[in-house]
Amino acid sequence: MERLETILDAIENLDGIDTNSREAPLALIEHIELVHPSTHIDEIFTMVPETGLVGVEKEPYADTLLCPHSKDAILRACGAGIAASDRLILGNQKRSFCAVRPPGHHAETARANGFCFFNNVAIATRYLQQKHQIGKVAIIDFDVHHGNGTQEIFYHDESVLYGSIHESPLFPGTGLESETGVGNIFNAPIDGGTGGADFLEIFKTKILHNVDKFEPEVVLVSAGFDAHKRDPLANINLESEDFYTITKQITEIANRHSEGRVISFLEGGYDLLALSQSIKEHLRALYED
Repeated sequence: MERLETILDAIENLDGIDTNSREAPLALIEHIELVHPSTHIDEIFTMVPETGLVGVEKEPYADTLLCPHSKDAILRACGAGIAASDRLILGNQKRSFCAVRPPGHHAETARANGFCFFNNVAIATRYLQQKHQIGKVAIIDFDVHHGNGTQEIFYHDESVLYGSIHESPLFPGTGLESETGVGNIFNAPIDGGTGGADFLEIFKTKILHNVDKFEPEVVLVSAGFDAHKRDPLANINLESEDFYTITKQITEIANRHSEGRVISFLEGGYDLLALSQSIKEHLRALYED
């Protein structure tokens, strides 16, 4: 909750950028079923407790917890991407940022993990393809952790490119360069201690270069801010300003190939000051053009 409050404060205090905040609707189960089987969805929601906390994972990663309000939170997290997709196509709102909790990129087809229950960005991808007849979607993930769920869901799908830059070794232990799917998966694992200049160069050559060649119709972003030097869960040394450059490079590709269409989804980021500063840089680059 503190993280969302920090983000909302950052949005309200963003100078020079006109933003229009809306509450996310509850997603329909049929939209979640575009990615996740109904039995898995039922299992997650059946586990929601009346009081206290319930973990959905086995040890040693028993940190994906449900509370009494989890069902609505999960449905709104999924619903944010659905609503942004509709506005993208029907309302011509070409840029959206989904400030969602819980995050999604670790959620696999039938496995919740890493604080994630259902995969928000994957659900939006399938919704865009099936509801709005979008063909090629690129998902760019700059969270410091690899999005094992997003990779697993699209591993054999040539219509979706997934590109991730992430610290390695680090949870969840996936994301090797050798994991290439059907030529649609591009991983750029980086060493702990990597600074901004090296990060940006690797991101450009190993991720953005391939997205550019893919020529997506829509670009989706798994926007994690835990590669910041202040973040306690990782060891990458980005400054807040680096997230402006990262985002600007993404929007330039979207302007070339995707009519400027970008939807960004909040993933990680666990230091409140770094999160506030980095979100402002991300939104400034996302919305200024």
